[in-house]
Amino acid sequence: MSVQQETHGFQTEVSQLLKLMTHSLYSNKEIFLRELVSNAADAADKLRYRALSDAELYAGDGELKVRLSVDKDAGTLTISDNGIGMSRDEVIEHLGTIAKSGTADFFSKLSGDAAKDSQLIGQFGVGFYSAFIVADKVTVRSLAAGLSSEAGVEWTSAGEGDFTVATINKARRGTDIILHLRDDEKEFLEEFRLKSVIGKYSDHISIPVEMWQEGEPEREQDGETIPATEGQWQAINKATALWTRGKSEISDEEYQEFYKHIAHDFEDPLSWVHNKVEGKQEYTSLLYIPARAPFDLYNRDNKHGLKLYVQRVFIMDDAEQFMPSYLRFVRGLLDSNDLPLNVSREILQDNRTTQSLRTALTKRVLTMLERMAKNDADKYQKFWNEFGNVLKEGPAEDFSNKENIAKLLRFASTHTDSSAETVSLADYLERAGEEQDKIYYIVADSYQAAKNSPHLELLRKKGIEVLLMSERIDEWLMSHLTEFDGKQFVSVTQGDLKLEETDEEKAEQEKQAKEHEGLLTRVKEALGDKVKEVKVSQRLTDSPSCIVTSEQDMSSQMVKMMKAMGQPVPEVKPVFELNLEHPLVAKLDQEQDETRFAKWSELLLSQAMLAERGSLEDPSQFVAQLNSLWLELSK
Repeated sequence: MSVQQETHGFQTEVSQLLKLMTHSLYSNKEIFLRELVSNAADAADKLRYRALSDAELYAGDGELKVRLSVDKDAGTLTISDNGIGMSRDEVIEHLGTIAKSGTADFFSKLSGDAAKDSQLIGQFGVGFYSAFIVADKVTVRSLAAGLSSEAGVEWTSAGEGDFTVATINKARRGTDIILHLRDDEKEFLEEFRLKSVIGKYSDHISIPVEMWQEGEPEREQDGETIPATEGQWQAINKATALWTRGKSEISDEEYQEFYKHIAHDFEDPLSWVHNKVEGKQEYTSLLYIPARAPFDLYNRDNKHGLKLYVQRVFIMDDAEQFMPSYLRFVRGLLDSNDLPLNVSREILQDNRTTQSLRTALTKRVLTMLERMAKNDADKYQKFWNEFGNVLKEGPAEDFSNKENIAKLLRFASTHTDSSAETVSLADYLERAGEEQDKIYYIVADSYQAAKNSPHLELLRKKGIEVLLMSERIDEWLMSHLTEFDGKQFVSVTQGDLKLEETDEEKAEQEKQAKEHEGLLTRVKEALGDKVKEVKVSQRLTDSPSCIVTSEQDMSSQMVKMMKAMGQPVPEVKPVFELNLEHPLVAKLDQEQDETRFAKWSELLLSQAMLAERGSLEDPSQFVAQLNSLWLELSK
């Protein structure tokens, strides 16, 4: 008899998820069984690990398994395990809330389109709540390992906003999930249907998934009496850990389904690599590149990592010590024979074996990506669109692999038609030829701002390709990536470009600077300490002016990034460059009224700053100057 019954309301996000479930995932409803069996297998793994230090948790029941039971009269399907189980508090926490950071952001991205939303839900991971795809009521009975039978707990809900929790007697450790199937979902009471789903999704699980097989009655055959046989539980999956099998024995479909099991993703992975290493170290790794970024990829506080096994025993999820942060999108597992079974996160942190494994696995992933980029450009572009900005963290984080990571980077350029078309650094250098000894790039607030920047005018005229960068991380990336294949990176917005020039061009530039020395001095006096220096521009052909940053100063984009992070930044005064061939600058040179001269100088500086930085500290002053000059011109 149950006692201490309470009713609780679902967390808001759970209620939202339950409403979406039946609509967005109904076309792939059989995945509920995959999710529930996967959770049951995880519960068995956790018990096996806990029992390493406390064997009494097995309580004489050490053969871990998952069982499916059908009651056609009651219309119920039960998924049972004898794994770690849950206490009352754990049931309320795990089945009533979604303890994931970024859930609000996840739900804000839902569109109401079932097909699109199903992909998002797949990235989010639905687990237990998938039961409500086929059930109008779910009952969960659980007993945590190590607790007495009186500490059992029963959770019940119709998935409509609340759930009840009661304390019950439960004789055996583990969890039973009882699905009260809807009338139109009774196909999941049929043995052949359940076996088909388990064979498709759960063959690789390392513990047996069992169903009851009825015995045969006594019968006559060829004049002989065949005695009756008793019913028994029979495994309906292979129950062999997939990664322990030879690669030649495993189909692509099995690899893909195993990925969905460990990553709780609905989409097939882009690529994977499976290796068994013997020698100084003995380990097996199975690493996957997902097709789509999870919603919380950029939450650095969220744990990302591999499943860790030691000698086939599950140790922990999200073992981040084996993969650098810039590869945190990698999913998969590591099974080591060299680590101790009682290993902890703290021990892993400073363990020499851990560092060696991290180095090997990192190179394996980079090699996998390099092969993908070489053999399937379209697939690699899809990877880049999802994870490129994370990979850009690599050159700063992993000095030893900086060159290999740089080979994988992709950027838009002045030689492509859109931001969706990207080039590799190797492609850039091949087009540039041996005579070009630098790699030119620009960082701006957007692709359009980079593409249309006045800083590109002379380079475009000379046919020199420039990499167009517009992501927040790009300026930080370029502060750590100074060269590639012996060629130095040069920002077109900093310092002197020093492009190849003829003797005649150099002479003409020196002549212009000398002839207009008075203009440069007047502009500097008019602008005062707003600029560091006023120079004749060698990079402009169409625009009247631009600002650049001295090579020793922090770039405009870096200043903006530091300010956005709340970091103090030194005052950086720009160098103001004038295009002496432009009509506005010629008009400025002829202006005799010093007040108007100062207004025109201010206006040209504001235009240049707007083009470079995308904003002004005092937009109203810029508008007032513009209006004032318009009025004067209209008189």
